[in-house]
Amino acid sequence: MDMTIRPRRLRGNELLRKMVRETRVDASSLIYPIFIKEGSDIKEEIPTMPGQYRYSVDRMGEKLQSLLDAGVKSVMFFGIPDQKDEVGSGAYAENGIIQKALRQAKRDFPGMYLITDVCMCEYTSHGHCGILAKSPQETVDNDRTLELLAKTAVSHARAGADMVAPSDMMDGRVAAIRAALDEEGFLNVPIMSYAVKYASAFYGPFRDAAGSAPAFGDRRSYQMDYHNSREGIKEALLDVEEGADIIMVKPAMSYLDMVTKIKEVTDVPIASYSVSGEYAMIKAGAQLGYIDEEKIICETAISAFRAGCDIYLTYFAEEIAKYIREGRIG
Repeated sequence: MDMTIRPRRLRGNELLRKMVRETRVDASSLIYPIFIKEGSDIKEEIPTMPGQYRYSVDRMGEKLQSLLDAGVKSVMFFGIPDQKDEVGSGAYAENGIIQKALRQAKRDFPGMYLITDVCMCEYTSHGHCGILAKSPQETVDNDRTLELLAKTAVSHARAGADMVAPSDMMDGRVAAIRAALDEEGFLNVPIMSYAVKYASAFYGPFRDAAGSAPAFGDRRSYQMDYHNSREGIKEALLDVEEGADIIMVKPAMSYLDMVTKIKEVTDVPIASYSVSGEYAMIKAGAQLGYIDEEKIICETAISAFRAGCDIYLTYFAEEIAKYIREGRIG
């Protein structure tokens, strides 16, 4: 008789499987990205992201209430201004679109946690994430951009932001933002840094949604080469040293190895962003009948948390919260 001891699998019923489950998800870990547009009475569907909308400030409350009802209490604002210029002045204007949205949301939804994207791309006439250098032409001036990013973060904090999230990938921006926030008395406003943000084709639908496609060239000079992982670890460690409270990996689906690697070398929470291209692929596949939308949403979310995510930014936040409440994921 073979007495070799073999590891046993727990083959019990569904209750037992849930009892010993290694990866668990809670709605408090979800952040919903929302697009806010200048104007009034606007709720317009984004063609490349079916089921997602651009909202004016006076109508964003419809979505915020729906999120709260589902159990999602955190949102990240992305602004779509009417006017753009070379220096992205709408990003830090006192009455800019995000500043107006923050003040309104704070009044109407005091229980929501409001996070803002800090970047220039939606506000610059050229669509790049920083101010252009005079020489060489068509390059981003990293150091000139830092001042405006810091100015933007402070303006968001003044308007009511609970957290700021720089996504520009300029070198030194976390330190610049932290110093500016502290100097203005916002010591307790944390920074979620897009530290590991790859130059990815998965961003296409977002650029349509936010009108932020670059007018020339691309962003590979300041976003990361997706061939590299050690570079991502270096970027994350530098941002933690500069004062980042949370490190983000973006996109999620194809970069979960980076979530795990960074989780192993830092002691700050890790976020990942399931970006617009991931959302669009799931929606398209489901509409064609090729995949089960609910099951794919659940599986991709769990994969992010299994890799080490503490926070998950997703356009499916409301659906995931519903599935958690109904016991279909968790």
